[in-house]
Amino acid sequence: MPHLQNQQSSRSPTRSSRASVENDENPSRKGKPMISNISLVTVYCTDQDEAKDFYVNTLGFEERTDATMGGFRWVTIGHPDQPELEVTLMVPGPPLDDEMAEAVRRALGKGTMGGLGLRVDDCQKTYEELTAKGVEFTQPPSDRPYGVEAVMRDNTGNWLVLVEPKEYTAEDLS
Repeated sequence: MPHLQNQQSSRSPTRSSRASVENDENPSRKGKPMISNISLVTVYCTDQDEAKDFYVNTLGFEERTDATMGGFRWVTIGHPDQPELEVTLMVPGPPLDDEMAEAVRRALGKGTMGGLGLRVDDCQKTYEELTAKGVEFTQPPSDRPYGVEAVMRDNTGNWLVLVEPKEYTAEDLS
């Protein structure tokens, strides 16, 4: 980020540089990053009830929110051990324009939509348990420089990566 800050300093203050100044002037924020964590990510689905059922009853997530606001349904799930992060199960539509929503639906239908990376303690065991529950895997557990990885699809077509991590260096990846 220093490179970005140097570029900004030669121009008029931007919103982010003003926020940095305000952050620096606030004694309670001294030395702390302005953003404390990632709290919300979106996974697109074609049916929120089916997606919620898959993530809760197949993968062991918990339901966090299921509310209707106007004509919009807000559904979130999360991992029981990660209370600060919610996953929104969103049907393609507004705020996406019609063309983009259709592109997302096509990608889901083809099974080419990216989803989540999920950390596991034992990738082989998790693979076997989920296969027994009928989960479709596109790649069985395979050794990688960063750990053991398996790739599966949720019931909408998003691919999810299971990773049993191990210590690695940048050189291990080349």
